Amino acid sequence: MTATIPSLKQQRSDLAAPERQLQLINRGTERVAALPRFADRLAGAGLLPLRATGIQVLQVNVGKLCNQTCRHCHVDAGPDRDEVMSRETMEHCLRALGGSDIPAVDLTGGAPELNPHFRWFVERASALGREVIVRCNLTVLLANPRLRELPEFYRRHRVHVIASLPYYESAFTDRQRGAGVFEKSIAALKRLNALGYGQEGSGLLLDLVYNPAGAFLPAPQAALEADFKRQLAARHGIAFNRLYAITNLPIARFLDYLERSGNLEDYLERLADAFNPAAAKGVMCRTTLSVAWDGALHDCDFNQMLEIGVEPSAPRTIAEFDAARLSRRSIRVDQHCYGCTAGAGSSCMGEIA
Repeated sequence: MTATIPSLKQQRSDLAAPERQLQLINRGTERVAALPRFADRLAGAGLLPLRATGIQVLQVNVGKLCNQTCRHCHVDAGPDRDEVMSRETMEHCLRALGGSDIPAVDLTGGAPELNPHFRWFVERASALGREVIVRCNLTVLLANPRLRELPEFYRRHRVHVIASLPYYESAFTDRQRGAGVFEKSIAALKRLNALGYGQEGSGLLLDLVYNPAGAFLPAPQAALEADFKRQLAARHGIAFNRLYAITNLPIARFLDYLERSGNLEDYLERLADAFNPAAAKGVMCRTTLSVAWDGALHDCDFNQMLEIGVEPSAPRTIAEFDAARLSRRSIRVDQHCYGCTAGAGSSCMGEIA
């Protein structure tokens, strides 16, 4: 394990409670309370109510168990979390996929590979002809002999791997994700490259995710991608397809960092000041449906962590899945949504605008 700190839940921190997180980002201080309401900004842009335009991605969080405890994690995942999706709930997800035309399933966590039914789920989703995306922290591929076979499993099922790598220098990566993570991440990337991942013409997609290491917005995605490609190739001989720059949202451990470091007010103001209506039109919640480890439905992974379920009139669990009703649902928003609409916007696939 590469954990460096216990989860907020294990620490019994008040910020382990979603209601406390929402209170802090809405009215934690006078400056925070004075910020424009996100819903009002949407209304001013002619986007309220914000509605789904279909379901292109079923994003499934298969559990909060992880082999790392990253300092920016909005899931508050770690080795001390025991919330893991059951096979029964996965079967409901597969029925939803099989009974609809949703083209992609996006598996996340925690480290999704640590769910005991992970390979079974990937095999069944792949057999349905769906694109299978796995969000991988890389170090999990080296965790034990059974998991070290996963790159070959991914290749066999043409899994689209989206891997976390905060930076191409070890100090930045290890500071955010734990001591020794960078070295292990490079080793895992080399394994994937050796199997064809990230190599031109292979069709095996290997994308990277960049999150800023502090209380600031990411640099332009295209420039970051070019820099990462140049540096990783020169230093380690590593290739990849795309880089996604994702803004850190003020949730869970990143919110804890903002409060403890005295950056909360400035960061929330920065997000609000950078509101971009063009990004708001393309937010991922309009085309994504998020499934929690217990089967509850949410508009996005961020709402899931704040326990903001889909609107009350829509089916509330994956067992009640109804594609037609969920495809036109009204999206529930709050102040954290500024994170997805600031600057060029941010989604699980990077920039929006």
